[in-house]
Amino acid sequence: MLVRNALDLIKKDLLKSPAVILFGPRQVGKTTLVKQIAAEDPAEYEYLDLELPSDRAKLSDPELFLSRLTQKTVILDEVQYIPELFPILRALIDQDRRPGRFILLGSASPVLLQQSSESLAGRVRYREIFPLTLRETNGIDYEKLWFRGGFPEAYLAESDQEAMEWYGHFVRSYTTRDLSVLGLSMPALQIERLLRMLAHLHGQLLNMSSLSRSLGVSSPTIANALYYLEEAMLIRTLKPWHNNSGKRLVKSPKVYIRDSGMLHYLLGVESISNLLGHPQAGNSWEGFVIQQIISTQTKNQEPYFYRTAKGAEVDLLLTKGNNVTSVIEIKLSTAPQLTRGNTEAVNDLIPEKKIVVIPGEANYPMKDGWDVMGVHTSIGEI
Repeated sequence: MLVRNALDLIKKDLLKSPAVILFGPRQVGKTTLVKQIAAEDPAEYEYLDLELPSDRAKLSDPELFLSRLTQKTVILDEVQYIPELFPILRALIDQDRRPGRFILLGSASPVLLQQSSESLAGRVRYREIFPLTLRETNGIDYEKLWFRGGFPEAYLAESDQEAMEWYGHFVRSYTTRDLSVLGLSMPALQIERLLRMLAHLHGQLLNMSSLSRSLGVSSPTIANALYYLEEAMLIRTLKPWHNNSGKRLVKSPKVYIRDSGMLHYLLGVESISNLLGHPQAGNSWEGFVIQQIISTQTKNQEPYFYRTAKGAEVDLLLTKGNNVTSVIEIKLSTAPQLTRGNTEAVNDLIPEKKIVVIPGEANYPMKDGWDVMGVHTSIGEI
C-alpha cells in the first residue's frame, strides 16, 4: 500500500481544528486516505458518500442526523454536491468547537467550495491532496511516474495502455459531468477540445485570443472555462514574476496540464519511448518537475516563472515575499547547458539558490554557482 505524505498532516490537523477539508481532483486518493485514518479506530468515525442516494437520504434532516454524532468524526465525501450543508456545519461547529468533528472531501479548490457555501473561516483547515509524488513512490522508477502521472489507479495499472484508457474515462467524467456540477456551462466536446489544445500549449505562454479563434468562442468564454479547469485542479497557470527593476517583463502566464499522465493521454502519447521522441517531451518534463516541486513544498514559497522581452528567463522561481529564494532551470538532458538568458535572469533576480534539475540522480556543482540536481535529489532540497 502506498503511504501518502498527507496522512500524518491530516492527523495533526484533526487534533487542532473542528473541521478539515481535503480538496483535490477526483480519483486522487482522498477517500483512500480518510479510510486509512478511520480504519485505525472504526467506531470513532461515520462515513457518508454524498454521491450515493442512500447516504444523501440520511441527510434529509442534516441537523438532526449530525447532532446525534457529536462523539464521532463525520466524514462527508464529495461535499460540493450539497452546498446547503455548509451553513449547518458552521452552526454545529459553533455549538461545539471540539477538534476533529468533521472531515469534508471535495473535488474542487477552496475558492469554489467557499463560493458555494457560507464561510467556515476560523473553523476549518484546508489540505490539498496532490497526485502521487516521487517521494511517495520511493522514486524507484521516475520514468513510470512521469509517463503515467500520479493518479493512483493509472500509476498502478497493469500496463501503459490500461493507464491511458483510465485517463480516457477520467477526462470524459470531468467533461460530461463534474465540471458542470462545479459551474462550467460548456458542451462536453468543446471542453475536451479545449483540453487537447491546452495540452499542445503545455509549458507555453497562454494566448487567450488564439484559443478563442481556434475554438470559435469569445475570449471571455475561454477565460471562464480556464478558471473552472484551474479551480478543478486539472490545469495550472504559472504566473510571471514582476518586480520593480524597470525591465520589460512578460505579463502572460504559462499554462500546464497539472498531471503528466493526463497530458500524455491528451497528446495521444502511448509509451515512454514514444514520449521521448515527441516534440512536447521537454515541456512535459518541465511540467512534471514543476508539479513535483510544488506538491512537496513545505516552506510556503510561491512559484513563478521569469521572462523579459529581451530573452532573460528561467523556468521556475520560488519566492518568499519579495525575496527570490531559488531559481530553477529544468532540462531533459544529463548534460545540461545554460543559456545567456539564464545568466541574465540570475543577474536580475539575485536568488539564494541556482538549481538545474535533470533526469536521474546526479548531483554536482556547475559554473557560476549553479547546482545540478537529479529529480530525486531536487525534490527534497528545494
